[in-house]
Amino acid sequence: MPVPILRLDDVLVASIQAALTDQDLLQLRDDLSEKVGRFRARGVIVDVTALDVLDSFATRTVRGIAYTARLRGARTVVVGIQPDVAFAMVQLGLTLEGVATALDLDEGLALLRRDAP
Repeated sequence: MPVPILRLDDVLVASIQAALTDQDLLQLRDDLSEKVGRFRARGVIVDVTALDVLDSFATRTVRGIAYTARLRGARTVVVGIQPDVAFAMVQLGLTLEGVATALDLDEGLALLRRDAP
């Protein structure tokens, strides 16, 4: 199931609405990488509000999205991590090291705008 990617000025927003297969996650990574360049995006927001699980592959892929976007000149913020998901990630030792997080889309946008060059 493809993830819609919306453009808000110089920010791309990918809102994951349901659990994704590994292939869907890889497609999202590739799509965002390509669109960062095409739209000259300065920021990427990955919204995981609808997810009740972030497994190790999903966590690594989201981290990879952020690192790839950074190499292409965009900063990434992951928003909407639910409390139970955060707790499970900590228990399993899964990290988003080096990736900014925020409670929701509004806070994510504010974080990107505040840190803009």
